[in-house]
Amino acid sequence: MQVDVVRKDIKNLHLGGVYPPEGRVRVAAPLRVDDEAVRLAVITKLPWIKRQQTRFRSQERQSPREYTYRETHYYLGKRYLLNVIEDAGPSRAEANKARIDLYVPVGSDAEKREQVMLKWYRKELKALLVPLITKWQDTLGGVTVDDWRVKKMKTKWGGSCNIEARRIWLNLELAKNRFSALNTLLCTRWCTSLNEIIPTGSEN
Repeated sequence: MQVDVVRKDIKNLHLGGVYPPEGRVRVAAPLRVDDEAVRLAVITKLPWIKRQQTRFRSQERQSPREYTYRETHYYLGKRYLLNVIEDAGPSRAEANKARIDLYVPVGSDAEKREQVMLKWYRKELKALLVPLITKWQDTLGGVTVDDWRVKKMKTKWGGSCNIEARRIWLNLELAKNRFSALNTLLCTRWCTSLNEIIPTGSEN
């Protein structure tokens, strides 16, 4: 198991998360905490870590998308087939029971279709985030971050946080994952950005 330990000037040890594709574990540790304490902290979370790693390895790997008719795409963890509709109206995407209808200009190429899809993913993800952010503000005693944003990220699966600026970045790819994963990731980023730890077994 790969464990990346990042030493920071913080008060508490924090398990930052388990990241695809192979389940790499990241731990943020105070400067004063020794390696043995880090090892024990990881061991206490081992069952949860193993579950996350198993989930990542079982996920279907997708080749680069070409945005063609009946191509597979994911939204909130569910598999959809793409239905490309060339239309003179506004470009947009809409999720139905088993398909995503993608309305694009006549003759549009893969790049244009991707832009429309990403715009839709961003809009949907932001709509989901607003109530979740309110939820975690209330759960963590009304604490807030100054800013949160969504962007397409190549190297960070879930997102990142800037403690000094009190800003959270969330990866656009999260729109393709289950809602529960988004909820958990947001809580993790929120706590990390505030240097907070939720004790094991606590109701929050």
